[in-house]
Amino acid sequence: MKKNIIISGVFLLALVPSFSQTEEKEVDLNGYVSTINSAMFESLKDNMILDNLLHNRLNFKAYLNPKLTFAAEARNRLFLGDMVRLNSGYREIISADGGFADMSWNIASENSFFLNTTIDRLWLDYNSGKFQARVGRQRINWGQALVWNPNDIFNAYSYFDFDYIERPGSDAVRLQYYPQSSSVIELAIKAERERDITAAALYRFNRWGYDVQFLSGVLQNNEFVAGIGWSGAIGSVSFRGEGTLFEPFGKLSDSTSTGMLTIGFDKFFANNAAIQAQAIVCNNPFNPPDLTDFYTSDMSVKDLAFSKFTLFGSYSYPVTPLFTSGISGMWFPDRKGFFTGLSADYSIAGNVDLSMLWQHFEGTFGSVNRSSLNLAFLRIKLSF
Repeated sequence: MKKNIIISGVFLLALVPSFSQTEEKEVDLNGYVSTINSAMFESLKDNMILDNLLHNRLNFKAYLNPKLTFAAEARNRLFLGDMVRLNSGYREIISADGGFADMSWNIASENSFFLNTTIDRLWLDYNSGKFQARVGRQRINWGQALVWNPNDIFNAYSYFDFDYIERPGSDAVRLQYYPQSSSVIELAIKAERERDITAAALYRFNRWGYDVQFLSGVLQNNEFVAGIGWSGAIGSVSFRGEGTLFEPFGKLSDSTSTGMLTIGFDKFFANNAAIQAQAIVCNNPFNPPDLTDFYTSDMSVKDLAFSKFTLFGSYSYPVTPLFTSGISGMWFPDRKGFFTGLSADYSIAGNVDLSMLWQHFEGTFGSVNRSSLNLAFLRIKLSF
C-alpha cells in the first residue's frame, strides 16, 4: 500500500510544475474530471444496482528535444455503490492489468468504495525524418472502421464502453517508416503479463483515393494473423472495411480457424447530423458468458463478434448547436437478441458537458436461456 501511494504521489507531483511551463511549449498537461451516476436493472419492476464513479484523467507530455517526446497518462477512478458492496471480485476486475508491467493499483479500499489508479500511457518517442520509434505503453491503432476493428490486434476495445474514449494501450515497441507522405511501413511487438507475444507488420498506402493496408503477424504466440483494411469514399459517403484471418498453430493447432470481415458506411450532413451503418460476419464468434463482458477493457480482438452476423446502425442529430441527440442499435440473430442505445449531450459551458445515456441488451448468452439488461448513465464532465 505504501509503495503504491508513493508511486502515485510522485507521478502526480511530476505533473504539477508543468502548469507554469506550458507557455514555453516544452510540456503539456490536460485532462478531465467527470462524475457518472449509473443504474443497472433488468426491468423497472426489479431492484436497481446504483453506482457512482468519480473519474479523473491526466495527460502529460514533455517535448525533451526536437526528436524526443515523453508521455505519461493516468486514470484515477473512485468507485462507490452497490457493485462495490455486492460483488467481492469487482475490485480485482478493475485493478487487473494484462500488460507486461502491472501499472494498475487499488490505492485505497473499504467496504463501500475503492480508489484505483491506472497508468495506461507511458512511452518515449523518437522521430527523425521518415523514421519514428515509440517504446512503452501506447495505443497502436490499426483499425479503419468505426465500430468493430478486426485489424486492431494489439488493443481491441468494446464499442459499449463510452466513457473510455482514449482506449486501452499496449506494452510494446512500435517502429514506423514513411517512404512517402501517403504510405507507411510498421513493425510492432507487444508483450503481455503471461509472456504472450503479439508481433505484426503493416503496410499502408493510398490508391484511387483509398487508404489501403495489409498486415501479417502472430497473435499471442499461437495464431498466425493476416489482414486487410481500407477507408475511402463513394461520392459523399465514407466506405470503410477490415478483414482478418486467425490461423491457430502450436498448442492451439486443433482449434478452429477464425475469420472476420466488417464493412461500414457513414455520412455527415451539412447540419452536422450523421448516419452510420456497419456489419460484421465471423465464422467462429465469441460466446460471452455474461452481458457485463461487453464492458471489459482487456478484451481480445477475437471477442469482437458474438454472432456469425451482426448489423449496426446509428443516427445523431444536433437539435441545437449545444444539444445533440443520438440513437443506435445492433442486431445479433445467433443470440436472438439486440442492443439499443439512446444518448443526449448538452454543452453547459465551453469545457463542461452533460450526457445522458441508456443502453438495453437482450438475447441468449452463455448458459442462460434468455436475459436482458438495462443501463442508464448520467455524466457531468469538466475538461481542462
